[in-house]
Amino acid sequence: MPKAPDSPAVARRREREKRVVSQMIALSCRAHHQDAARTETAYCGEPVCPACAKLDAFAARRTELCPHMATKTSCNRCATHCYPPAMREQIRAVMRFASPRMLLHHPIAAVRHLLGT
Repeated sequence: MPKAPDSPAVARRREREKRVVSQMIALSCRAHHQDAARTETAYCGEPVCPACAKLDAFAARRTELCPHMATKTSCNRCATHCYPPAMREQIRAVMRFASPRMLLHHPIAAVRHLLGT
């Protein structure tokens, strides 16, 4: 059964969430991986290494398929765990590193993400 189309507000939120998570992954990759290794492009358009590109694509796909986008606050508070344990640990590590730094690199996106708008 195909997924029902999103309302315009939910579609904007879904796109914004994919972009913010991608920016966090790119920020983490830039800090932890060498320039020469960043040969792929993240959803947000920034360069990332192949391992981070895989995580980025997985996160974007999971966000695209999230059935709770209209009502959820954040993934870590969601009853449905759509990330397998290994990927969940990777994304947690990225979030722990990138979340405080987002205010410097992407301040508007960081504030909107924190407010859940």
